[in-house]
Amino acid sequence: MLHLKPICMLLLLAVLMAPAAIAQKKNKASGTLAANQVKTANGVLEGTTEKSGIRSFKGVPFAAPPVGDLRWKAPQPAKDWQSVRPAKQFGPRAMQLPVFGDMNFRSNGVSEDCLYLNVWTPAKTGQERLPVLVYFYGGGFIAGDGSEPRYDGESMATKGIVAVTVNYRLGVFGFLAHPELTKESPHKASGNYGLMDQAAALRWVKQNIAAFGGDPERVTIAGESAGSFSVSAQMASPLSKELIDGAIAESGSMLALQPTVTLDQAEQEGVKFAKSIGANSLAEFRALPAQKLLEEAGKPGAARFWPIVDGYFLPKSPMAIFEAGEQAHVPLLAGWNSEEMNYRYLLGQDEPTPENYAKAVQQRFGERATEVLKLYPATTQEEVIASATDLAGDLFIGYSTWKLLDLHHQTGSSPVFQYMYARPRPEMRPEMGNATPGLAGGVVKNADAATPKAPPARGAVHSAEIEYAMGNLATNEVYAWQPEDYKVSEVMQGYFANFIKTGDPNGPNLPKWPAAYSGDGVKVMHIDVNTRVEPANNRERYLFLDKQAKQ
Repeated sequence: MLHLKPICMLLLLAVLMAPAAIAQKKNKASGTLAANQVKTANGVLEGTTEKSGIRSFKGVPFAAPPVGDLRWKAPQPAKDWQSVRPAKQFGPRAMQLPVFGDMNFRSNGVSEDCLYLNVWTPAKTGQERLPVLVYFYGGGFIAGDGSEPRYDGESMATKGIVAVTVNYRLGVFGFLAHPELTKESPHKASGNYGLMDQAAALRWVKQNIAAFGGDPERVTIAGESAGSFSVSAQMASPLSKELIDGAIAESGSMLALQPTVTLDQAEQEGVKFAKSIGANSLAEFRALPAQKLLEEAGKPGAARFWPIVDGYFLPKSPMAIFEAGEQAHVPLLAGWNSEEMNYRYLLGQDEPTPENYAKAVQQRFGERATEVLKLYPATTQEEVIASATDLAGDLFIGYSTWKLLDLHHQTGSSPVFQYMYARPRPEMRPEMGNATPGLAGGVVKNADAATPKAPPARGAVHSAEIEYAMGNLATNEVYAWQPEDYKVSEVMQGYFANFIKTGDPNGPNLPKWPAAYSGDGVKVMHIDVNTRVEPANNRERYLFLDKQAKQ
């Protein structure tokens, strides 16, 4: 073995490192970038090349940290940086409590300083002009993060797409309205900061995505649950609708059974909340520690902070905007799952008998109960479970997704593609122990005897399609995925990838997917092991619920 004195070792290391140092100096002097570097409007980022060859850039600031005086203000531009900024670690996630057991984060903690996005690109240069996907996470506007493995963009990037996930403010930080906030705003509006964060990210994409090999003129937005609500809100808003070239809405929209709350109503809730925690002025409110605000807003009975008609981001209700045809006129692919909500949403702990079902419908619908029982009939226990599941899912999220599809078709000028996702998840892995499915999808970990347990799923529960659509089954170790699951994922991701590229889900080796309103009757693509087109036979249900929404 060769033994070198310390001084010799130092000389040897210097010789070995010299070429790299010289190359770095040359790159800096000439303005060229290393393989994993990209120059954005704010400065140079250095990301990572994954084993797949996809380049990733994580924790990229798209706006200034919304802290201090910027709490409850529209997102402000991110500051420039001079040296190369590492982009190898997810930024902090938005302030949130641990609400949903199926959320698995890779982010760098929780912070008010949360306005970061992540980019996965197959492009080697900035000249490739690839289609772009911008994905908004779900979580009821109170939880979620762009670092969740189910939203990971690497798999979609291998399909020739630049994929982006976006963080946005949540809960009281993202949606509080208050008269003093409205007064200080140049737009005389408050609330909807989380939606404005999303719009700011879309502006960042417009300005910067070409450097990652993306085409700023081919940007499709997508999201599930609250992310799907966000998609419809971005389509409706004058701040963002011109930044969108396609939209994918998975389970839900702002065109819901309950009308969107007005600014006046939301301001009253904001005042009530401020008084309840002893904040007598806006200055005191802003000075409160973020963790205290989060905990106070998370207490039982506290107001729910949610998107509103603020007069600025949403100048009028999303329903009115779509009815007037003032939304983004872009291709839309949307649908929902076959078991968005369990029958116990209606029946509670009562047995699923025809008598109990009729009683539950009577309590909810009153004099309209007879009509409901005709549309969602049940004379046996099996029919009760099926109809109560359908009704619960429609009330929860099915109607609003249908309304988005229907109105966009009526008042828009672009094709609409409708799906029903029906593949039930397989069994959980044995090592999951005492985890149990939640009533609206998700997982309840460390469940005890008092935890409401959902019966075994008969269909696809809320949020079940995400890993399939994004090609990320392998990132979820909760379920014992079968070959059939990977087959379904290949089909669904293929449809999504084609739609992102062309505005049409059709492509080689996939069952033909007609536009929903082409030809005679409405066509729905049922995505399952046997993926197939079927006629939409339940329009009368949604027309009935539509009348309910307008009363």
